[in-house]
Amino acid sequence: MPLTRKGAATRQRIVEGAAEQIREHGVFAVRLEDVMARTATSKSQLFHYFPAGKDDLLLAVARHEAARVIEDQQPELGSLTSWDAWWRWRDKVIARYRAQGVNCPLHTALAQLGGATDATRAVTCELLAQWQRQLAAGVRHLQDDGTAAPTLDAEREAAALLAGIQGGVLILMATGATTHLEAALDTGLARLRGETEARR
Repeated sequence: MPLTRKGAATRQRIVEGAAEQIREHGVFAVRLEDVMARTATSKSQLFHYFPAGKDDLLLAVARHEAARVIEDQQPELGSLTSWDAWWRWRDKVIARYRAQGVNCPLHTALAQLGGATDATRAVTCELLAQWQRQLAAGVRHLQDDGTAAPTLDAEREAAALLAGIQGGVLILMATGATTHLEAALDTGLARLRGETEARR
């Protein structure tokens, strides 16, 4: 049964509160009691919206955080129409993950759910598909403008950029340094420009 507007707002408040709790304390330290206190909701309310308890809530948090990954890159990600736009997007990605540091709410929520289940795989696949579609659209725009080689496979270039970002983020989570993330993005942009070294 679809939620009422009030019900949807309550559910969203619980998800956002749980996400904030994870960002501040880590997923392993989060208890349902903490989320209820933070969001001023009762146990019956929480289990009404998340019948399986913590697992249901963590999956909702993972979906919420996956959507934020895309939202936090806008409007740059959706407007990759020039090299300046690509550089603004590059800078925004690095700034986002630098601010996030070693704590990734999406990664920790998915990890706590037990790795590759059908549900977590669906969340991850949808996030990556949306991200890759917008990057590929940006590559095609450059090709249409004649500023990127027409022989490039836009989907493959977008996939390579995305893989580089994800690898850089994993290293960032382990080390706290954005060096590898910056290198992956700069190398990917240099390749799009047909250069050996990225330049602004």
